[in-house]
Parts: sequence; C-alpha cells; structure tokens
Amino acid sequence: MSFTIVVLKSLYFFLPAYFANMAPVLFRGIPFFGRPVHEKTFGKNKTWRGLLIAPIIGMIVFWLQQIAYVNGFQAWALIDYSDFSILFGFLLGLGAILGDLVKSYYKRKAEIKAGERWIPFDQIDFVIGGIVFSFFMFVPPAEVVLVLLIVSPLLHIVANHLGYWLKIRKEKW
Repeated sequence: MSFTIVVLKSLYFFLPAYFANMAPVLFRGIPFFGRPVHEKTFGKNKTWRGLLIAPIIGMIVFWLQQIAYVNGFQAWALIDYSDFSILFGFLLGLGAILGDLVKSYYKRKAEIKAGERWIPFDQIDFVIGGIVFSFFMFVPPAEVVLVLLIVSPLLHIVANHLGYWLKIRKEKW
C-alpha cells in the first residue's frame, strides 16, 4: 500500500474522533449543559455539553461511514464498517474528548492557563485518547497509529486557524 493511501485511510478511519474533537466548539451555542465539568480541575472551557456531544458526534460520523461503506464507498476504508456497531464511533469520540480532558487536567497542574499554548499536547491529546479507546474494538496497524500521531497535530493547527478566521474560535491555537 502506498504512503498516500495509508495516510488517506488513516485519516478517514479517524473521522469520528476528529469531528468529536471539534464538536464542543461547534456546539457551544447550545444553551444546555454549558456548565464546566470541574473548573478548578479542568478549566472553565471543559463543559458537560462537550463531554456529552463529542461521543454522540463520533457515533453519527461512524454511522455515516457505515452507510457510505455499504453503498460502495470502500476505497478509503481501513476496516469493514459493516462488521462494527456504531459503538465504535462512540468510543472514538469518547476517547478523543477524554484525551482532551486528561490533557486539561495536567495543563492546570502545570499552572498553564486556559487558552495558553501547550505544544505538542494541545495538538495530540485527542489523538492518543481516540487511539487508546479504539483498542476496545479494533487495534489499528502501527503505520496507521504513526500517521495519526504525525499528521493529526498538523491538521489540528490548520483546523484551529480556520476556526479563528471563521470567528468560531477566539484563539488560533
């Protein structure tokens, strides 16, 4: 398999986690569950809404991938989507958001303020969480994990800059 194909399949495989990671920002206007999970421990930006919506979005994205797969879109598929339940998307989304939550805990312990850069952890937290939680149902090949750990931080930076320019985010990071 060529390098380009491995990259595309890896990124496609991880779409539920990518969308789950973006969900708290995209859905922050919803007036429900906007209370911080625990402000002192995780910061004011880690809300119950984000913790609830991220796994749901991961599940929905995975479900859409399943529909695409059974309707012939299999070229970028790393897995046989018909062999997995939508629980897999839920786990990818939950892992992504919990990875971010764990990073926030350690960020507060290091006395780094919310919104302040903490490279590379701000870019890789959700990737590690999503990969770890995927292990409950599927262990991706080592080259997929490597691609996700290298390419995802770059995509994270691009997505945050795009969010800033679209006025969805207050900071570029």
